Amino acid sequence: MTSQSGNNQGSDSVRSKSGDTGKLFISIAGNIGSGKSSLTKLLSRHFGWVPFYESVDDNPYLSDFYADMKRWSFHLQVYFLSNRFINHKKILEMSESVIQDRSIYEDVEIFARNLHDMGNMDKRDYENYRQLFGIMVDYLRPPNLLVYLRANVDTLLRQIRLRGRSFEQSISREYLELLNASYEEWIGRYNMGKLLVVESDDLDFVNNAGHFNDIVRKVETALMPTLPSSSKASQLIR
Repeated sequence: MTSQSGNNQGSDSVRSKSGDTGKLFISIAGNIGSGKSSLTKLLSRHFGWVPFYESVDDNPYLSDFYADMKRWSFHLQVYFLSNRFINHKKILEMSESVIQDRSIYEDVEIFARNLHDMGNMDKRDYENYRQLFGIMVDYLRPPNLLVYLRANVDTLLRQIRLRGRSFEQSISREYLELLNASYEEWIGRYNMGKLLVVESDDLDFVNNAGHFNDIVRKVETALMPTLPSSSKASQLIR
């Protein structure tokens, strides 16, 4: 589901010198339960960026998928790919700076690949999916900055339990471990833009202002070469 904030005031808004509009495109990547949506929400408020969220609550396939991955994997991945392509296209057409909860690249690099490797998506469907993905991404510009929330499986399981989505409670440790391994492999060769890796196991950026401020500083540092020389650092939460 796309959510566009009507409040773009925030603290001093971070903007880029590059491009016609000076807009920034930030994407938050990470495994299930890593805190992507929460960090997207907090950074969008802080910097005045428009947030785009992953389609979860209104997703017609998720509950069926977790009950029977083999039956619904292709349907779910095509839904996510279509939804994220539409959002990515909207993001590129907007003049405002944007922050996105999960990138389109994770669909093929992490989730579809794992489903195929696990035997939950057959070769024919997987190759068809990858071909469709390849056609789509040829038309898309990658984000200025990808922020990867790295978390171990114990952290992911704890946060999945805490947020209490019924259809997620059946997610196994083994599945999360496979996804984490794919994330590490992908992040290790990511070269489409700037990359910021946030070690999040010992962070509580939702409830601890100091932890959130540390992430803000890292984001600003990562974006610094694209900031106007007159731009002031954003005001931190006290």
